[in-house]
Amino acid sequence: MKPLRGEQPTVSEMTVATRGCRLGPGSVRTVLEADKRPRFGWASPTESLAAAGGAATVTADGSARFDDIRAAAADVFDACETPTGGLPSVARPRLFGGFAFHHGDHNGADSPWAEFPGAAFFLPEIQVTKRDGNRWLTTAAAGENAADHAEATLATWKDRLADEPAVNAKRRPGIASRERDPSQAAWREQVGRALESVEEGRLQKVVLAQALRVHLQSDLSVPDVFARLADTYPDCYRFMFSPADGATFYGATPERLVSLRGRTVRTEALAGSTGRGDTPAEDEWLAAELLDSTKDIHEHEIVAEAVRDQLEPFAASVRIGDRTVRRLATVQHLRTSITAELAADEHVLSLVDALHPTPAVGGLPPDEALQTIRETEAFDRGWYAAPIGWVDGAGNGTFAVGIRSAVATERMATLFAGAGIVADSDPDREWDEVQLKYRPMLDELE
Repeated sequence: MKPLRGEQPTVSEMTVATRGCRLGPGSVRTVLEADKRPRFGWASPTESLAAAGGAATVTADGSARFDDIRAAAADVFDACETPTGGLPSVARPRLFGGFAFHHGDHNGADSPWAEFPGAAFFLPEIQVTKRDGNRWLTTAAAGENAADHAEATLATWKDRLADEPAVNAKRRPGIASRERDPSQAAWREQVGRALESVEEGRLQKVVLAQALRVHLQSDLSVPDVFARLADTYPDCYRFMFSPADGATFYGATPERLVSLRGRTVRTEALAGSTGRGDTPAEDEWLAAELLDSTKDIHEHEIVAEAVRDQLEPFAASVRIGDRTVRRLATVQHLRTSITAELAADEHVLSLVDALHPTPAVGGLPPDEALQTIRETEAFDRGWYAAPIGWVDGAGNGTFAVGIRSAVATERMATLFAGAGIVADSDPDREWDEVQLKYRPMLDELE
């Protein structure tokens, strides 16, 4: 493990002070606009958060990265001291970050993921949380005079956030050129080889992804994109993460990997897709067709059964909801909610480790599917389709699956989308499905 930037003392040597206060009405955007890294933005149907600056930062690589981050997170929270009386749960400090899809990958210097390790989390110097119309400011500082620094940051940002200027979103940057990986012809070949593996019984399902690199006509503001996505995808998990240097990973994903509060686990199966109709009647027809599709139901059931099997070793009970249709702006999915009650206390990162990657983004059998992905895809997935979210000092947290996403610098963005390949998959139909899944990110660039 190492810090995200600079030379810092080890976590065990740190004294970390946290402070907090309630704010008046407003947004979280000012924190994301600040020139402080690392930074993290998060918005779910129930809350929105912005975090910036690393009071404590931890990274990890390799197959043990989930355990390493869990241990480092415990050290960070053990080092934290809070004001007398503590902080309300909404304002308590959290660690924000995510993981790479594969372990052991080493990104080249020209990769958009060059500054993204196998896992990276940080305790922010500044954290603003908005829930139920209320905002809270939390600050943290480490090292000598940590309490004084946390108090000073709290005072500075309390004043700054009390008088937030109106922010006019910049125009979308426009797209100058596009590069696809793979081409449609190469895609047909990739899907064909995957189908051969399915027919031979080596695979039940594999999710193959595509990358779309776009060169932009003007500078991209990811905080602008993050704000605009709230209008189009209010029920999705919207996220953005910028390490100390380099690009920013962002997206609006409909898929929650796992949420843990106490011993209650909430997750879902999301697999099987179709488009949206031009009229309400066509929309309903497409949804009915999806609910009756043998291929899509098979793909969906593979995912739902695998998630249940992955949770059962931890759970006293697992409840599977009804299969429904989840409608988004450009696509519809089959969705099944899954709730579990744990048999004993667990840390959210133990569940993240057990569930990633779900068959919705990897495949089955897992090892064979991951090997197929590594051998087939010519680009680096980086953090695409991997867990991203937050964890608190009690081991609770929420992680989403980083799909419907892109990694971007000011003048270039790489978009990612994938499709599940099962028996009866048609390469051209799967190609069209991937193009629909690009739309959330493309619409914010064109």
